Amino acid sequence: MIYSVANIQKLDNSFYRRSDVVQIAKDLLGKILITHFDNQPTTGRIVETEAYNGIVDKASHAYSGRRTTRTEVMFGEAGVAYIYLCYGIHHLFNVVTNKKDVPHAVLVRALEPLDGIPVMLQRTGKQKLDHTLTRGPGNLSRALGLATHYTGTSLLTDELFIGDDGYRPRKSGIGVSPRIGVDYAEEDAVLPYRFFIKGNKYVSGPTRPANPASKAGASKNDRPTRLATSPPRKTNPSRKADPSRKAESKISDKAPRGGRSKAS
Repeated sequence: MIYSVANIQKLDNSFYRRSDVVQIAKDLLGKILITHFDNQPTTGRIVETEAYNGIVDKASHAYSGRRTTRTEVMFGEAGVAYIYLCYGIHHLFNVVTNKKDVPHAVLVRALEPLDGIPVMLQRTGKQKLDHTLTRGPGNLSRALGLATHYTGTSLLTDELFIGDDGYRPRKSGIGVSPRIGVDYAEEDAVLPYRFFIKGNKYVSGPTRPANPASKAGASKNDRPTRLATSPPRKTNPSRKADPSRKAESKISDKAPRGGRSKAS
């Protein structure tokens, strides 16, 4: 299949600079993620995303204003890639949103491959196309050639960007659920911040609905605009260790480009 990039309008900074990270995560469904590395273009339609609401979100790497060499890119300008290494194996691609010092990000969890499939198969060591090629954030990054050394890369370049070809999923065709693998985030683990296109075979996780018990919390927390004026919280050194750090301890802080490196 040959998908013409000429038919795609590259998203500009006004898309990424919006204050509502949850809405951006929804709006990314159906958009086209494109890489053009080593003269090998690959494209895929985004079919699953997760929003991470910065310093007030216990599932976020930037929770409570935590800044490290790896997470510093999240506190920078919107419209750049944040790619981190999970368990020393998977490179996970995120989109930084909002504005400087407000560390919002959207994890892209799954793509429907469109063009460059032979290249994707070669990169992943697969013999033929099936739904596992770009199902899940680690698989899609491997297929599209995304790795931690691209963290901090602007999404306005020709080698890495997200575009709009006019496709819009129906409202009734968008699924909503809690995010995957964030049980450590206590009450924030049930927030309905994961979005996916119903019935798409490339969607990576369960299609269960959001936990009804989270609705009250969602109405309170689903206002990321408040982060623009909220100062970072000071961490208490004597506080009991956050379980999320156990997972993060397995994530490399080393990034070839400027030492920066996800959000979730």
